[in-house]
Amino acid sequence: MFDRSRRNLLSRRRTPALPRMPWVVDEDTFVDSCTRCNKCVNACETQIIVKGDGGFPIIDFNRGECTFCTRCAEACPESLFRPTTEQPWGLKAQITPSCFAHNKIECRSCGDMCEVQAIRFKLQAGGVALPELDTDACNGCGACLSVCPASAISMTTKN
Repeated sequence: MFDRSRRNLLSRRRTPALPRMPWVVDEDTFVDSCTRCNKCVNACETQIIVKGDGGFPIIDFNRGECTFCTRCAEACPESLFRPTTEQPWGLKAQITPSCFAHNKIECRSCGDMCEVQAIRFKLQAGGVALPELDTDACNGCGACLSVCPASAISMTTKN
């Protein structure tokens, strides 16, 4: 009998630094079944799907936003995606303290790009408007991330 915990130490099964595509099944199934054919990479209309660790596809929000076009799921020859009628993922934007507005510098780049208006700005007497993120409205598209001049937005998993 072998110890699976030791075996996993040497395997490539790690949570990626960047997320997988929307509607992807769980990480273990994905790593076991993805053939790294790059059909999802080629199908992405915004070109945010890139080769990640080990050649597995990941989302790079620094390149743009996910439009939830479903092309990645449609192009995949494997059974790696849940139905696209379900919620795409549990990703949500998070604004860090390095945000220009939190440092008294006027900036509304993220709010201007947020199509679902999950980022709104609250006026402050004698100061700059501060961003407020409505995590219930945020769909995790990442449109706010690439336009932030302070790199103060990250994507986190909220379940």
